[in-house]
Amino acid sequence: MDEIDVLGIPVPNAGPLFFTALAVHVAAGLTCVACGAVAALSRKGGPVHVRFARVYPWGLGVVWASMAVLSVIRWSHNAHLFAIGTLALTAALAGYLNRRRQPYLHITGMGLSYIALLTGFYIDNGPHLPLWEQLPRWIHWAAPSLIGVPLIVRAIGRRRRPAKA
Repeated sequence: MDEIDVLGIPVPNAGPLFFTALAVHVAAGLTCVACGAVAALSRKGGPVHVRFARVYPWGLGVVWASMAVLSVIRWSHNAHLFAIGTLALTAALAGYLNRRRQPYLHITGMGLSYIALLTGFYIDNGPHLPLWEQLPRWIHWAAPSLIGVPLIVRAIGRRRRPAKA
């Protein structure tokens, strides 16, 4: 299968349905990255956090649906990305459903979802990105977790309330 170069990233020439799904996928992915970062960095429960946190799971649903189309078209190349995307969506849903009752599960689910989103991106695109192309392949798989898991642990630690005397 031939490829098309888009901003230095080789894109399979897999037909118009593939390109349409890819365009939707990229737009939704960028939306998720931005909204997830803003929600994570803003005051929890505040209007900015709530506004951007509402967009993230919907955007991730679009990322998952478009990824499913891309995976069906090129299953032998994308099966692992389908698994990572499904993990991201499942974690986000668990986090979203526990946003009021279980803040630790909310933080963990949303954080793991964001890590999985970035992991899928770096696995697929890291070998073609400046600087990332110089790194060993395992870094593409591990870097989001190596950075994200300590941040999740820190966020959970900050949510702890002082023990009652």
